[in-house]
Amino acid sequence: MNDNPDPGAPAWFVTGTDTEVGKTFATCALLLALGRRGYRAVGMKPVAAGTDADGRNEDVERLIAASSAEAPRGLVNPYLFAPPIAPHIAAAEAGAVIDVERIATAFDRLRASSDAVLVEGVGGFHVPLGPGVDAADLARRLGLPVILVVGMRPGCINHALLTRQAIAARDLPLAGWIANRIDPAMTRWEENLAALRERIEAPLIGVIPPACTPEAAAGLLRFP
Repeated sequence: MNDNPDPGAPAWFVTGTDTEVGKTFATCALLLALGRRGYRAVGMKPVAAGTDADGRNEDVERLIAASSAEAPRGLVNPYLFAPPIAPHIAAAEAGAVIDVERIATAFDRLRASSDAVLVEGVGGFHVPLGPGVDAADLARRLGLPVILVVGMRPGCINHALLTRQAIAARDLPLAGWIANRIDPAMTRWEENLAALRERIEAPLIGVIPPACTPEAAAGLLRFP
C-alpha cells in the first residue's frame, strides 16, 4: 500500500536506469505531450545539483520551459546545490538536510494548482539523499506511478530489470517505460529492445531516436 494514496490531479515519478540516461529530456517530452492535450502540466525537480554563473540549474530550467503551467520556482525545485555532485554529498557540504516531507508539501501544492505533475528523480532509483533516505523513499512517500527511462546502451537490460525490481519492492506501479537511444552506435539495439519488451510487464511508452528534440519526441510517446 502506498504511503500517500491521492486521487488528485494525475502525477508520475520519472526515474532512470542510471544517471545521464535522458530523464530530463524524457520528462520535457512528456510535459510537452501533456500540454498538447490541453493539460496545464508542470514539471518538478525536487533535488538538483550543479548551477551556472547565474545560480540556475539546467535541468530545472528545461522543465520550467517545457511546462504548460506556471509555478513558483521554490515549489518546482525545493533543493538546489551548486556543485554538480551526488545530492547527499552536496547537502552535507552545504550543511543542509533534504527533507522528504518538505518535498511532499511542495508537490501537493503543485498538484493542487495544475492538471498534471511530472516529478523527475535524481540519478537512478536508489541515489542517496541523506543518511538513511534515498530517491526510492521519496517516490514511495509521494506514492506515484513510476515512468522508467531506459538508456539504450550496453548493460541496459540488467540495469532496467534491476530497477524494475526495486520499483516493485517499494509497492509502486510501473506506469510504463521509455527506451532512449543515448548510444547511437549500440549494436543489436533492436534485439535489446525486444528483450526488454519481453521482460518488463508495463507498456513501452515510446522509443526516442538519436539526435531527437523534446518537441519531436513528444509526438512519439504514447502517454500512460
